[in-house]
Amino acid sequence: MENRSSLGIIIISFNVCKLLKECLESVVRETRDTRYEIWVIDNHSRDDSVQMLKESFPQVRLIENTENLGFTRANNQAIAKCQCDLILLLNPDTIIQDRALDKMVRFMDENPDVGAAGCRVLNEDGTLQLACRRSVPTPAVAFYKLSGLSRLFPNSKVMARYNLTYLDPNTAHEVDAVSGAFLLIRKQVVDRIGMLDEEFWIFGEDIDWCIRTKKAGWKVMYYPDASIIHYKGVGCGTNSRKTSYEFYRAMYLFHKKHFAEDCSPVTNGLIYVGIFFKALLSWRRFLPSKARPNS
Repeated sequence: MENRSSLGIIIISFNVCKLLKECLESVVRETRDTRYEIWVIDNHSRDDSVQMLKESFPQVRLIENTENLGFTRANNQAIAKCQCDLILLLNPDTIIQDRALDKMVRFMDENPDVGAAGCRVLNEDGTLQLACRRSVPTPAVAFYKLSGLSRLFPNSKVMARYNLTYLDPNTAHEVDAVSGAFLLIRKQVVDRIGMLDEEFWIFGEDIDWCIRTKKAGWKVMYYPDASIIHYKGVGCGTNSRKTSYEFYRAMYLFHKKHFAEDCSPVTNGLIYVGIFFKALLSWRRFLPSKARPNS
């Protein structure tokens, strides 16, 4: 253990007391060969999360916010203080399986050219969450996804690039990005490229971080020998108006930051209009039933 990299685990909590407890229990149960510390940033939860942490996990380094700062800013609070060799962003709605953290730390130690990595992320039913290995969502890649062509041609190296469904999920691969539900990155990389971009309140910050990692010369890898379960959407409140708004705002920010300069004004305008109308369609579900237009 003395020669292994140390690991700082960062978890954002917001009204997920039960899930957070189960997540932390799995970390403690399944991590045996790694020196680690756990940071939990509580974004002003209204449930018993803070009390549970103080009573059941006194070893956790707890940051209590007086307001909900969002996913990115809250993570950066701990990233700025963490001095471990490796930093893991871990969602509270996850369960560590079969020594996954030990395996990931060993993988990073054996592959010094890898700057960031993600594991195999599974749904509760054991199926693969496709978002755990991704390409950069360029306008073309996003079009194939949104038009349904990636689903029609899952083995196409052109049309299925969004979720890389043409790659064997049981084999390690270099990818463009991994899921923010489990994103392992070297402290050395963070010192070079900077922390998460706080323009993203939630969503998009993980892909942006991976892009910056690759631009700085490191690889981003998907490593399926380690796995977790992710109760997708439970931990970030995907049914809230705020989360829905930030999802589409992140699309706009991501395109503006990474692609707008290389696209024509007409292309940019079409993309922004498309995002706007996608957002309008999404927000319909938050209207009272009497206020919704008839389908």
